[in-house]
Amino acid sequence: MKNKLPEAAPAAGAAAERRTNTPLQTLRPSKEEIALLPPYQALPLSRILLVTDASHLALAAAEVARAGMVGFDTESKPVFGAGLKSDGPHVIQIATLDHAFIFQTFRRDTLAVLQEILESPHVLKVGFGLNSDRGPLQGKLGIELQNCIDVARAFRPLGFRDAVGVKTAVAIALGQRLQKSRKATTSNWALPQLAPRQLQYAADDAHAALAVFMALGCPRNQPVREAKIESAARQRTGEHDGRS
Repeated sequence: MKNKLPEAAPAAGAAAERRTNTPLQTLRPSKEEIALLPPYQALPLSRILLVTDASHLALAAAEVARAGMVGFDTESKPVFGAGLKSDGPHVIQIATLDHAFIFQTFRRDTLAVLQEILESPHVLKVGFGLNSDRGPLQGKLGIELQNCIDVARAFRPLGFRDAVGVKTAVAIALGQRLQKSRKATTSNWALPQLAPRQLQYAADDAHAALAVFMALGCPRNQPVREAKIESAARQRTGEHDGRS
């Protein structure tokens, strides 16, 4: 993979803007309904970078600084034995609308830049189930996740009492179907060489979190507080329902 990421195609930016105008539905879609939706507009592999050296770190830092907010998620090697505890995370992924960066935690020379991003008060991190990431990040890597928003909470004022995962959120907010392969989910994320399907899976989770967050009313390059995004979600739902 080349060090320099390709420029985002003009259509990608336009698609991102269209996502913010997607009408929100207020009913949780069934698995059958989600299966009928068009596929999620994922990043191609050419815009997904496995961070392995200084040039990759420089690109990641520059792209994140330019974006001002990123989607975020982690992956860990699954543990199947009773009483066994995961030693993850093994992969940490961050994504802008145009690129995704995959960090492997065994590459210690990449962690200083990653820590700077995740602890930065100037970069907003958005994702799903962030509470489950905090402990492992702190315990294994000494990273304290700061300035972050759990996107699932923005669905509460829309009437969704139960937790909304990224696949359901993509269906609700974007009207698209996010492919979540169980084979990829349960694959070995601690491997030194990740397969293309693993890179795509990891990038999709982080990228989709950001896309959903923006679809709920967050303008690009303008980090906001959670209360504001919830207010925007309420307002958009009221507009589509014909309420003032």
